[in-house]
Amino acid sequence: MATMTSRRAERDKAQSSGRDRVFGPLGTMLMYLALTAMAVVAAFPFYWMLIASTHRSYTILNLPPPLLPGEALLQNYNELMAGLPFWRNMFNSLYVGTLSTVLVLFFCSLGGYGFSKFQFPGRDQLFALMLATMMIPGILGIIPSFMLMKWLGWLNTYLPLIVPGAASAFGIFWMRQYIDSAIPSDLMDAARIDGAHEFRIYWQVVLPVITPALAALAIMTFMGSWNSFFWPLVILKDAEKYTLPVALASLQNLYGQEEGVRTLGATIAILPVMIVFLMSARRFMAGLTAGAVKGG
Repeated sequence: MATMTSRRAERDKAQSSGRDRVFGPLGTMLMYLALTAMAVVAAFPFYWMLIASTHRSYTILNLPPPLLPGEALLQNYNELMAGLPFWRNMFNSLYVGTLSTVLVLFFCSLGGYGFSKFQFPGRDQLFALMLATMMIPGILGIIPSFMLMKWLGWLNTYLPLIVPGAASAFGIFWMRQYIDSAIPSDLMDAARIDGAHEFRIYWQVVLPVITPALAALAIMTFMGSWNSFFWPLVILKDAEKYTLPVALASLQNLYGQEEGVRTLGATIAILPVMIVFLMSARRFMAGLTAGAVKGG
């Protein structure tokens, strides 16, 4: 651990000195000022959401808009709770998002492992066919998917939100590319010589190495599930079963143009995603850049 820490410090020092040589002290300072300004611009909408959730429409829509907290937070919160089973809807989104993410990580990593490390007849053709499905707009499959869910008796349940995407083409492609570059075949051959069966190799050899790619795929999957609106709107009928985006959309009918209530609901809704992303940002970036670093 100490060796890894020292190596990381040496690498950061080398990168810093490299920046100084390229830009010079003044250039480095200007670069950091520009990055800080861009970060402030990117963060301002989230700050304004927090501020707007403490105001009512008649102050939010004024020019210039308010930039300091108001006194309507409690009123907005009470109206939000009265209009929706909000925390139930949030739990529904959390349940669907978590289960979807776990299944995607398991099946996509298995599929990527199979396409990457096993030779079988028609492998390349099957992989190309799977990639071709990514070119079909998802909206074209709404009606056939709805009819299939109705035939299965899955309407107004969470199964249509979880099962169809459990082995996505993008997820399998993502994991296949990462495993192909990160797992040497010699490592697997050594495990087989030691008597490990294939699933044990996958579970104890492959999974620990591909953690960065799994983390990146987990964040993308969870965010996609959490933000999904149209498909849950089609499938779910009971307000108690609504996921959060569908529930928040119904506030338009309850409170008309009361922006403070809707903004408060949206602000609470994005907090879990922001927390997950900020906690996993390092692993997310490691997963995104691993292919470039390893030349895969």
